[in-house]
Amino acid sequence: MRVAVYYSNNDVRVEERPRPRIGPGEVLLRVRASGICGSDVMEWYRRPKAPLVLGHEVAGIVEEVGEGVAGFAPGQPVVATHHVPCNRCRYCLTDRPGACDLLHSTRFDPGGFAEFVRLSAVHVDRGTLHLPNGVSLEAGSFVEPLACVVRGQRLAGLRAGDSVAILGSGISGLLHLLLARASGAGRIFASDVSDSRVRAACAFGADLGLRADAEVVARIREANSGAGVDRVLVCTAAPAAREQALRLVDRGGSVLFFAPPPPGERAELPVHDLWMNGASLVHSYAGPPADMRIALELIATRRVDVAALITHRLPLAEIAQGFRLVAEARGSLKVIVDPSR
Repeated sequence: MRVAVYYSNNDVRVEERPRPRIGPGEVLLRVRASGICGSDVMEWYRRPKAPLVLGHEVAGIVEEVGEGVAGFAPGQPVVATHHVPCNRCRYCLTDRPGACDLLHSTRFDPGGFAEFVRLSAVHVDRGTLHLPNGVSLEAGSFVEPLACVVRGQRLAGLRAGDSVAILGSGISGLLHLLLARASGAGRIFASDVSDSRVRAACAFGADLGLRADAEVVARIREANSGAGVDRVLVCTAAPAAREQALRLVDRGGSVLFFAPPPPGERAELPVHDLWMNGASLVHSYAGPPADMRIALELIATRRVDVAALITHRLPLAEIAQGFRLVAEARGSLKVIVDPSR
């Protein structure tokens, strides 16, 4: 079968590898839609592990089922997540699945940028969902990233009527924007260093879109009747955005650090001000199965219109172009690869 092997953002090669063989409890998935995630082009994270087959935003058709598999049959459209929790450890049992050892060790074989993926028994048991009628495979590939957003906003405490600032209006920022609107947020502000992404944020419902310059904090506060913002969602690893978030958050509000920074990066915190103002700093990682079910329902009911975010649809042979588009962050929002083409 054909796979896309990642060596660097500028070196993604289509190669041949043996088709995976499945065992008891496992499923062979024919991949039909695989989204390129912003994390796929974080070279500080990916290059030390290269060469490898990436792709974790995956939907496809069940090709084969192993002995003992119940509930899945060839020909069914499904979505799967690469990271699944054990649901038994102390972290899972206290709603901290992002800290689960199993969640950090599970992954696809070989990866979503391949014609076929082997789903292990644990993936089949708790990380694979049927796509309902009316949900396309492309839309299904958004279940995993939207699940991450669902979990992040819950941890941030976002409630109906809250003011929201989204710093970084790439694909994750836009998913946050769409979910915040669907959840009944009040005023929504968005910023980015890219003019095209600022325009996209406005098109998808931001009340105010701004260039991420030195005046962005003052301008958002001015537009928010002089007050800080209830929920600040940081969807970029840029240090300037983190500093802006700490100046933007209102008393009793929260800052969600959604985008991962490089390892070893340090930041100064106004600890006294945070304590005095009762502001919370939270993080989130992954979108466990419970959040995937919520995300799928939001997509199925079109409360979150993910299809509108797709700007490029590419066959596997053109995946290198897709990685360049995502890495350059210009002229694209969501790039979907169909390895069957």
